[in-house]
Amino acid sequence: MLHTFVALVQDKPGVLTRVASLFRRLNINIVSLTVGESERADTSRMTIVCEAPENAAHRIRASLYKLETTVHIDEVNRSEGVVRELCLIKVAAGPNAPHGLHSRSQIFELAQVFRARVVDLAPESIMLEMTGSASKIEGLIQVIRESNYEILEVSRTGRMAMRRGQHTSRVLKALGTKGSGEGTDLLDLDPDALPEDEALPNEFDE
Repeated sequence: MLHTFVALVQDKPGVLTRVASLFRRLNINIVSLTVGESERADTSRMTIVCEAPENAAHRIRASLYKLETTVHIDEVNRSEGVVRELCLIKVAAGPNAPHGLHSRSQIFELAQVFRARVVDLAPESIMLEMTGSASKIEGLIQVIRESNYEILEVSRTGRMAMRRGQHTSRVLKALGTKGSGEGTDLLDLDPDALPEDEALPNEFDE
């Protein structure tokens, strides 16, 4: 199954490499990884989507906490959250396109149906911008292809996620409010102390 982790990490060189190396050691595939600025100037926000067994989430979170650059980890796919993805799609739409000069008007109609925006118009192509769930983006791409349009380029950011209407424990602590997770310090989690049936294969183990 897919797991979505939101990680706040220190904004230092090499942090991305260390996170990617950690998942490689755990033999877990990263489906998508987005990194950007957070609400703090010295902290970056990572949204990591990975494919792993259901019982692997605890170990992954604990392993991320063992990195000295990690500030906070939250898994949002098991609670209510807002998940979005940004996609840019460049479609051939010129005199030589399969639908000829009618390509532009038909692509404009598809964009309206899927609530996408036209962000660039060139003599031979149209670029669409769409924000939404992964399934909605996949739906637009599928309809364009099934309508015999030629997709020239596709660029997707991957998932971006944020809890809906609920502060993380770090924010609650800053506000001086005790959260429901009082008494549990995730920084003290030790992945090596987990039960053996939750352990993940490590290709570097000898």
